[in-house]
Amino acid sequence: MEITGGGRLEVRITSADVGKRVSVRYVTDSAEPGEKFTDAVGVLTSWEAGVLLITRKSGESVRIAEPRLVSGKVVPAAPARRRGPSATFAELARATARAWQPVESEALGEWTLRAAGGFTRRANSVLALGDPGLPVAEALTHARAWYAARKLPAYVQAATGAEGTQELLCAALDRHGWRREVSAEVRIGALAPIGDLDAGVSAVRLSRTVDEAWLRRYQRFEEASPAVRSVLSSGPSVWFASVAGTEGVPAAIGRCVVDGRWAGFMAVEVDPDQRRRGLATSIMTALARQALDEGASAAWLQVEADNDGARALYDGMGFAPHHHYHHYRWVEA
Repeated sequence: MEITGGGRLEVRITSADVGKRVSVRYVTDSAEPGEKFTDAVGVLTSWEAGVLLITRKSGESVRIAEPRLVSGKVVPAAPARRRGPSATFAELARATARAWQPVESEALGEWTLRAAGGFTRRANSVLALGDPGLPVAEALTHARAWYAARKLPAYVQAATGAEGTQELLCAALDRHGWRREVSAEVRIGALAPIGDLDAGVSAVRLSRTVDEAWLRRYQRFEEASPAVRSVLSSGPSVWFASVAGTEGVPAAIGRCVVDGRWAGFMAVEVDPDQRRRGLATSIMTALARQALDEGASAAWLQVEADNDGARALYDGMGFAPHHHYHHYRWVEA
């Protein structure tokens, strides 16, 4: 809340502050005049026709009519993490992209159009890092045509919640008719504590290649296109982990991509009947030790916001949120 020397609340932001992180207090739509207020902190992504749009770190957008503003000010970027590895958004975004590569890609300025026969949004979306070399509206039209030619839905991947993320792009996507369809957290943590866990890794088998047994446990296998093996096998140094199960289906699986100082963990899955036995921890620990042997020191992973079980597991391993990423889909009018 902004208070002047005279004790009055004051709005200290203008439309010139679009693109900056702000904190505002405003009257809620349901409140009686002069009674109830609420706060919003995020990036001011537009101020047009008397309405402010603020994008929170989660990607949620808040629209506020000017007359409802009570106070507002520009605030510093969110403080840096106090523990674990440091990472810029751009570094982490490129590392996560290298760990899940498409079958086909095409540059649009500094953007990358990616396709893999529809297998996962990550491999079939625009990686919109940097300048597309065109006005955003024209770049999005080009992307729509590119995906239509491949008979694929058009998606753009964009991020919020850290210094250098893409709140302005998210707002532009919303204005141009793209709708946020799914969101996830990118989390990071130190690698050594994971490798130091006493987690029964002797039962974990590591392989450089994905086999039929691993795929039978993988939850996306039934929906996978012929591109599945190509995407899963992509990355600088790829490892697959499994714990033996019954009838040729592993009890647990996981995948790790080692890329310089980073180790990225993906597809950690456990047979529902085998949960709460520490198998996911065993998978993660075995992969972490392999990554440490290759010189990695930091870890990242992606988890959907509503996956409470996975979030609890990763909390215990020291992973903390770095930013959120979202997939926006073009919706025909």
